[in-house]
Amino acid sequence: MTLNLQDIPRVKTITKEEFITHYFKPQKPVVIEHFIDDWPAYSKWNLEYIKSVAGDKTVPLYDDRPVNHKDGFNEPHSKMKMADYIDLLKREPTKYRIFLWNILKEVPQLQNDFTFPDFGIRLMKKLPMLFFGGTDSYTFMHYDIDLANIFHFHFEGKKEIILFDQKQNKFLYKVPYALITREDIDFHNPDFKQWPALKKANGYKTILNHGEVLYMPEGYWHYMRYITPGFSMSLRAIARHPKNLSRAIYNVFIMRNIDNVMRKIKGQKWIDWKNKNAITRTSKYNS
Repeated sequence: MTLNLQDIPRVKTITKEEFITHYFKPQKPVVIEHFIDDWPAYSKWNLEYIKSVAGDKTVPLYDDRPVNHKDGFNEPHSKMKMADYIDLLKREPTKYRIFLWNILKEVPQLQNDFTFPDFGIRLMKKLPMLFFGGTDSYTFMHYDIDLANIFHFHFEGKKEIILFDQKQNKFLYKVPYALITREDIDFHNPDFKQWPALKKANGYKTILNHGEVLYMPEGYWHYMRYITPGFSMSLRAIARHPKNLSRAIYNVFIMRNIDNVMRKIKGQKWIDWKNKNAITRTSKYNS
């Protein structure tokens, strides 16, 4: 048995009017296959190019180890020179990933390789972020703290994507006071005996190729697995729906602070309680 996933719709290209009408307003995902063919980045951006322009930069690395109470928010698990990291990606599979790497801050010249597209909604132009990963590395199923609208541009290789909207929360074993599901769920090959509620969840899937753009609507859960070494850039626009905007404010200013305080007070017991509660809540909803 597999997850109940439908293919994300695909279009060759799109106008901003079509995007707003068919995807933004109804909050549905879409893959745009040829939207950035005229960007210099389309022909230039690969791992070797990034190595040539950013090889001397020290980059933060993250893997798939379980959350520990001692970990700070977005605290990296290791650091490495970008040149060494790209050599590692090409040499062998590795769990180390880079995420939320601000290219404007680190390598301003990369901005010359792309333009901010006009999708009909205002993008946050100070926050273009790069994400890197090696073969079979993946992100936990999660959604972003600000519930933003996200445009995910992929470069080099292939990347598996699984999405769920917020209506699926009660089936996903969501961890309280967090933005993730249980970390021991393998969404690439889920164990339905251990996680039976997943059988009721309805989501989306696709494989992203070089130069393709994925639109993820506000607050969508996303799991991403690198089929081959590669990297992506995300551009974002603030949540427009009042409910999502209020949840984003709560997440940033209240939920995150509660979690940080409880980690300091209760330590690993707090993490263990959250993971146990994820099962208890999901079982209650699906009994």
